Amino acid sequence: MPLCFIEPNDAIRVIAESVGREARRQLLGEVVRAWVDEIPDDELEVHYANAVNALDEEDLSMLAAWHASLEVGQPIANKDFLVNAFAGLGEHRREALRIAAGFRGDEAFESGVSEEQALDTVLPWLSDERKMELAAEALDLYCWDRLGSDN
Repeated sequence: MPLCFIEPNDAIRVIAESVGREARRQLLGEVVRAWVDEIPDDELEVHYANAVNALDEEDLSMLAAWHASLEVGQPIANKDFLVNAFAGLGEHRREALRIAAGFRGDEAFESGVSEEQALDTVLPWLSDERKMELAAEALDLYCWDRLGSDN
């Protein structure tokens, strides 16, 4: 029986092309979360500002509501306020970036930005270990998708 070896980047891409819409959306969400996890602490604020600046009013309101749930003051659904409040989030800064980047990713997904473009943007930034973890998650999503999810 022949064996085929494939790099994790390629496995993630192949699986993304082989699953339904909901599984693709979940996979891209996992890729974004992995990217946020690997950003050095001193770069978080810059990435957060970029993500927040790309959000529309509805997403800004939802992000402000999340800020409110942390009881860090009275948040305003305003880009400047949210960016300036970022440093005060302490241990919740990565989660704030995950949320903002997730909104941005959802908008890109809805507007037709291809999964390939999103993967090309994020995968090169990930460590080999994290890519292996994502490939395993992608395989789980593939099985979930093929075994009868409502896609």
